Amino acid sequence: MQNIKDLFDVFPRPGRVEWIGIRPERREAVEVVNAIDVSEKKGIIGDHYSGQSGNRHVTLIQAEHLPVVAALTGRNTLDPGLLRRNIVISGLNLLALKDHQLQIGEVILKVTGQCHPCSKMETALGPGGYNAMRGHGGLTAKVIKEGRIQVGNQVTVLSGTSASVPTAPDRVKSDWGD
Repeated sequence: MQNIKDLFDVFPRPGRVEWIGIRPERREAVEVVNAIDVSEKKGIIGDHYSGQSGNRHVTLIQAEHLPVVAALTGRNTLDPGLLRRNIVISGLNLLALKDHQLQIGEVILKVTGQCHPCSKMETALGPGGYNAMRGHGGLTAKVIKEGRIQVGNQVTVLSGTSASVPTAPDRVKSDWGD
């Protein structure tokens, strides 16, 4: 029988990158892109946050939360760009990824914390937008291994706090495939 701590590293399948956005300039709209290059020192190349925070190189949000936030704000759909996050991921419970590393394409990210909503959500989503985003804001992550992330990339959970870059496919926790 597995203990509860062992279950923290078990995920039914990998996720998938559904959408990517960057903000080249502060206070500007999010620009939708098909791929980004990330650096261990600067984070997302071309994003206005590049190089500013080592623990918040990349922001992630769960695709399955978009319809929830839309419903809570009285909308039928929700443009991910309004939420000001960098990567929308489907198929993984992002809140379960505390202390984990993720492999997205050739990139390795270390989850560093929750990405709580800010007051800009009230402007972007209308009255109540801030509260609609609470608990649905996603995660922040630090780049451990640089490279390119593209829409359609598989997102694989490596392991908990002792995670290291895998050296062979059998080191990856899940291999569900596309």
